[in-house]
Amino acid sequence: MDFWLFWQWKDALFAVETLLVVVLLAFTCRLAGAERALKHLASHRLAPLAVGAFALVLRAAVLPVEPIPSPNVHDEFSYLLAADTFAHGRLANPTHPMWEHFETFHVDQFPTYQSMYPPLQGLVLAAGQVLVGTAFAGVWLSAGVMCAGLCWALRGWFPPGWALLGGASAAIRLAMFSYWGDSYWGGALVATGGALVFGALPRLIRSSRPRDALLAALGVVMLANTRPYEGSVFVLAVGLVALWQVRKLRLRAILPPACAVLVCAGALMAYYNWRVFGSPTTMPYTVNRKTYSVAPVFSFQAPYPEVSYRHQEMLAYYIGLQLSRYESARTLEGLFLISVKKLDETWSFYIGPVLTLPLLASLWTWRSRRTKVLLFLAALMAVSSLVIPPFAPHYIAPATVVIYALILQGMRALSRDLPRVVRAIPLTCIGMVVVRLALAASPIPLNPVPPMTWARNAHPVLGREIIAADLLAKGGQHLVIVHYGPEHSSYSEYVYNDADIDASPIVWARDMGPEKNAELVSYFRSRKVWLLDVRPEPFLSPYGP
Repeated sequence: MDFWLFWQWKDALFAVETLLVVVLLAFTCRLAGAERALKHLASHRLAPLAVGAFALVLRAAVLPVEPIPSPNVHDEFSYLLAADTFAHGRLANPTHPMWEHFETFHVDQFPTYQSMYPPLQGLVLAAGQVLVGTAFAGVWLSAGVMCAGLCWALRGWFPPGWALLGGASAAIRLAMFSYWGDSYWGGALVATGGALVFGALPRLIRSSRPRDALLAALGVVMLANTRPYEGSVFVLAVGLVALWQVRKLRLRAILPPACAVLVCAGALMAYYNWRVFGSPTTMPYTVNRKTYSVAPVFSFQAPYPEVSYRHQEMLAYYIGLQLSRYESARTLEGLFLISVKKLDETWSFYIGPVLTLPLLASLWTWRSRRTKVLLFLAALMAVSSLVIPPFAPHYIAPATVVIYALILQGMRALSRDLPRVVRAIPLTCIGMVVVRLALAASPIPLNPVPPMTWARNAHPVLGREIIAADLLAKGGQHLVIVHYGPEHSSYSEYVYNDADIDASPIVWARDMGPEKNAELVSYFRSRKVWLLDVRPEPFLSPYGP
């Protein structure tokens, strides 16, 4: 077997990245003209907007290599359901009469048919769907807004030139190839909310302007409607820092506008929860967890009562995967292994070899008040992550701006004694984009599994997308009854539907046996009915009794 087959894209890219850093340390040319131009741009008050535009241009430029992605993860389909619902002018959809056949992951069927997630990501995707014709436009715009927000936030803590460098680095590392800018999972909106809260803090301490209080409140609202738990921890941590400097705050100037935003947003959130989940105080996530999950959200909680599942795939996911991971996290060995995995994914996604040295260098500045605040915020977010067994980099996205602030703090420290290192870092980031594009066009058979890195290489296209395209080309309306084999992975799910199921050209349903299927076929009697046998390769054939 070819040696390259043993390599992950992550391993290959990080090896090249490390080598490139070492090579560029010998680079002595100062690029004075470019540095002067960037310094002039950084001093302009519209520099954050320039960084946002830069991120948008970069993502658009690589569309030939990284086209608009197809959804392939449970969360993505759930967010797209919310987007389709909002795009049709509804907050939720009525429960379908045949709902048992349509049960799937991260989607509520009662009291309404809607995504279990908070609404902000769905609203942004819906805006893209309505205004441009594709939900991906919402992903694209949110990545640009994130980079602009990071630059704005860093300007509150660092000189403009360093803030511009941080924002531009985020545009390259987060907005081009990472799943934040190349899937429907989210992450960019969470990072934007954290940036607004973090960036407003020093501005409020210095001048206590109402507009900064408004932006901080907007950041709180964004976090509450994307990642409520991690967002709450981050807001609490920033609030403790603000409390430490409370004597410098003009509370009469900043509390009224902030409270106005929070009260209005709270009322809208309560209305949404009431219309969709039946209670103003019921969080979207809660209904789904109580309906399907045995494993609680936090590892220190007791398990929920056992659930009777109608489908083997749901049982395999919630008992075979979620519950076993929860039970492992309650042991010392399991907690250690899960924590190491979280640390590895965090390093791979946010940092990588090129940013490791400045991050470590930031620890040399621990006597600085700024560094102490940054380390406090980072530590609190890290601790909050320990009590949740599952993990993905967007879980700690509120602290994205803190990670970049620590990196900039380290780069400033290095710039005094090792200026070549500081020059090599942005050049390496740019060089890695070229390497990433070259690898995408090369015939090297690297492992196509998409790792959680800044430069994931592949988007596994489910057979579902190929089958859907085939059926749409045939015309008419179709009902696809999906039958899974015993070896099927619950991560490869086919049963997801649009907001208006009855009006959809293709309806996807679970096989529930001849009697139940007959009821479903009778309900959709005007449709062409197919059986999709997943074994594990999908095989589509006309459905017969």
